[in-house]
Amino acid sequence: MRRVTLFVNGTSKNGKVVAVYGTLSDLLTVASNKLGIRACNLYNGKGGLIDDIALIRDDDVLYVSEGDAFINPQSDSKTSDDNSGSHTDWLTLNIGGRLFTTTRSTLVSKEPECMLAHMFREKDVWGNKQDERGSYLIDRSPEYFEPILNYLRHGQIIVNEGTNILGVLEEARFFGIEQLAEQLEVAIKNSHPPEDHSPLSRKEFVRFLLATPTKSELRCQGLNFSGADLSRLDLRYINFKMANLSRCNLTYANLCCSNLERADLSGANLDGANLQGVKMLCSNAEGASLKGCNFEDPSGLKANLEGANLKGVDMEGSQMTGINLRVATLKNAKLKNCNLRGATLAGTDLENCDLSGCDLQEANLRGSNVKGAIFEEMLTALHMSQSVR
Repeated sequence: MRRVTLFVNGTSKNGKVVAVYGTLSDLLTVASNKLGIRACNLYNGKGGLIDDIALIRDDDVLYVSEGDAFINPQSDSKTSDDNSGSHTDWLTLNIGGRLFTTTRSTLVSKEPECMLAHMFREKDVWGNKQDERGSYLIDRSPEYFEPILNYLRHGQIIVNEGTNILGVLEEARFFGIEQLAEQLEVAIKNSHPPEDHSPLSRKEFVRFLLATPTKSELRCQGLNFSGADLSRLDLRYINFKMANLSRCNLTYANLCCSNLERADLSGANLDGANLQGVKMLCSNAEGASLKGCNFEDPSGLKANLEGANLKGVDMEGSQMTGINLRVATLKNAKLKNCNLRGATLAGTDLENCDLSGCDLQEANLRGSNVKGAIFEEMLTALHMSQSVR
């Protein structure tokens, strides 16, 4: 009587020893019962198909299939061994000429969906190129790759001094390590100082003034001087266009020929300031105090406040000969005892404006709104030709 050992095709485990008798069909029936499969073919250890029972010798090892082709059990065993050790074997990476040694587990476990995990999860699936020493070649910057590898090792971001964190961020994005990229973006954002919108102080501004030659134009466009004390300073010819000068103390400051176009002067104090030839087009000086200011330039250069918002301003006693206040808003403003000779007030809103004691000789008030305006104690008579509204 002959005995054989039967295994399911492709495996070398859980075999069954059976006696050989009768025909090949009888042996296949026994194999089906013993192995729990529908036995159709028998193979020897070399993959040869057995089609005659006479070819079977005592103590043969046979592999039973359900009709599929022969599978070498040794390759299956090798695959199992490879899989069991695939995450523990050591690898050497050649990153831009610099060698890094790590385990496969480090590359695939922390970020399983990143490029490195896909490259090294299974051996040779990506066809990774190797140098003559067997190191895997990756054309990236070694300086920026080192923090990436350390992150995969212990989950912490450690960037050496002198290493540009932006470069590490680009490497993280390249390898698809999303969690690291998000953490780096937060770190970069936190490393930048918050934008400083605090207003400039008098001390800081005086330092700028002293460092600037008198013939040079100091550009302060768009700067924030809110609440600053700039009183009695020489601010001639400075460009304050669109600057924030709200609630500033500019008393007795010299703003001759300064550009204050679209500047915010709301609530500012300009009492006694020199405003000869100043440009204040479309500026906002609502609620400001301009008592006793001088807008009159002997050379004939006229101050331009066209379109300015001067609601509620106090300009009592100011010299404004020839001033341009065309289409400006002076609603509820106080202009008592102002010199407005030859001033352009065409289209100006003078509603409820106090013009008591003003000199309006040759002033142009055509189209102005004088509803509720006060014209008491005028130095010169106001002719109808000057105002048609």
